[in-house]
Amino acid sequence: MKPAAVLATLCFGALLCTAQAAPPPPPAASLTGEVLEARNVDSYTYLRLKTAAGEIWAAVPTATVGKGAQVTIGRPMIMENFESKALKKTFDKIAFGVLDVPNATVSSPHGGTPAARPGADMAKVAKVAKASGPNAKTVAEVVAGKAALKDKAVVVRGQVVKVNAGILGKNWVHLRDGSGSAADGSNDILVTTQETTAVGEIVSASGTVRTDVNVGAGYTYAVIIEGAALRK
Repeated sequence: MKPAAVLATLCFGALLCTAQAAPPPPPAASLTGEVLEARNVDSYTYLRLKTAAGEIWAAVPTATVGKGAQVTIGRPMIMENFESKALKKTFDKIAFGVLDVPNATVSSPHGGTPAARPGADMAKVAKVAKASGPNAKTVAEVVAGKAALKDKAVVVRGQVVKVNAGILGKNWVHLRDGSGSAADGSNDILVTTQETTAVGEIVSASGTVRTDVNVGAGYTYAVIIEGAALRK
């Protein structure tokens, strides 16, 4: 076997070990089609689309979309054999992304795109009391001190402002505690967890700080708290 083929085989095996549903290389910059069906669940709207290449399901942050509408999904990330527990359905192929809105921009304070993170429209929150203990940090302290905190355990107490469930085998939660600034994104931290929570809840997230996280298909994050346990 040629060295290139060996390398490809090893890389593919590694992906299978680290993700429940590893995405293939990213498709075109956008996906356009007619809405044949729309189904809303917590934090998501699932859309069955008729496109030039045939029918495909897509998932976007909650949106009001009617049957027959023409929609464009920006930077879709294709997932194969994706199981939606909310719909009790496994999709052979589904595209995760955001609806493109003319003259609108969506940005992330820590990198990445809305397909892999909770949406950009997150509310301001009142100050939340800091967690106790030697590993306790505020949101702003984690964001500003990410280099020194890399691969270290922290506990952050904050309000849940956005949740996306079941992406790459985990739930993606944004926390805010009233610290930091919206101008530089230091007021918000992304947490990955196997546990469930809801927007508005105050939780303590105990996990490990990771920096420069690449989840594939061009989705990267400057800092996240990974594998967190949540306590109300």
